[in-house]
Amino acid sequence: MKSMEKIKDLSLVIPVFNEEENLEELISRCLGVCRKTGCSFEIILVDDGSGDNSTAMISRAASENPDQVVGVLLNRNYGQHAAVVAGLAESCGDVVVTLDADLQNPPEEIPKLLAEIEKGVDVVGTIRTNRRDSFFRKFSSGLVNSMVRRATGVMMHDYGCMLRAYRRPIVEAMLQCPERSTFIPILANSFARSTGEIPVMHEARTRGDSKYSFFKLVSLQFDLLTSMSTFPLRLLSFVGTIIAMSGIAFGVFLLAMRVFMGADWAAQGVFTLFAVLFVFVGAQFIGLGLLGEYIGRIYQDVRARPRYFIQEIVKGPAEQNIQH
Repeated sequence: MKSMEKIKDLSLVIPVFNEEENLEELISRCLGVCRKTGCSFEIILVDDGSGDNSTAMISRAASENPDQVVGVLLNRNYGQHAAVVAGLAESCGDVVVTLDADLQNPPEEIPKLLAEIEKGVDVVGTIRTNRRDSFFRKFSSGLVNSMVRRATGVMMHDYGCMLRAYRRPIVEAMLQCPERSTFIPILANSFARSTGEIPVMHEARTRGDSKYSFFKLVSLQFDLLTSMSTFPLRLLSFVGTIIAMSGIAFGVFLLAMRVFMGADWAAQGVFTLFAVLFVFVGAQFIGLGLLGEYIGRIYQDVRARPRYFIQEIVKGPAEQNIQH
């Protein structure tokens, strides 16, 4: 593994959505950690259309800490990963660290990621130790992580943790990708020559509520399944082949039983016919659903609408702010 010179410029990108209860502590702790690194830094807070006081707090923090805190204010909610992409586009550090705003991943863990980056890897992932989440979130996360490892071949264990570090060339490569359904950790790993993974602390949410409801989590898992590869289509073809071969074998079995046992042994074959019919109808509906999901993504990409729209960038006093 190649060595790398010490980090000079650090960008910290944090998507924010209705986190007014955590923002003040978050900003204070991030500033403290970044100042101790000894390198120049910027903290980019991306307001993802918050409906509480988060927008005003971000603007105030940027005004009070010029050249250190940057506020990127989106005009509405676009989702966590779109907000992160907006922050990446505004970043200029040779290393970019992403972080959630809920303080479940302590900012004090950031130096560990920087130390790993300085070993020469392109992307640093993290594993949440002693994870403080519900059983459902742990189970679904483990399921998705397993599928991602199989589909991408990159053996990282915790793709759901936002606390990650990327070198500048990886960030630039991600920003060149026009697709709308973007899962940043997978996208980054597809460009990385070498990756690392380290354990980090995970804390329970003490203030505010999780922004991922049950249905949003299910939607996210399905989004990941269809956006990262064509594996579901290949799986569908494999399953279809198995079903077809089973149907042929079952037909031969029915024919043999009818010859040797007569038609009365299975109610003249009526219920068997319905069972086979239901299997094939179910397989068709699954196939149509997956095909429709991919067609929908093609439709979204063909329209080529922007992932987000920045309403304002706050970098310091009011006269320095950029209106969009």
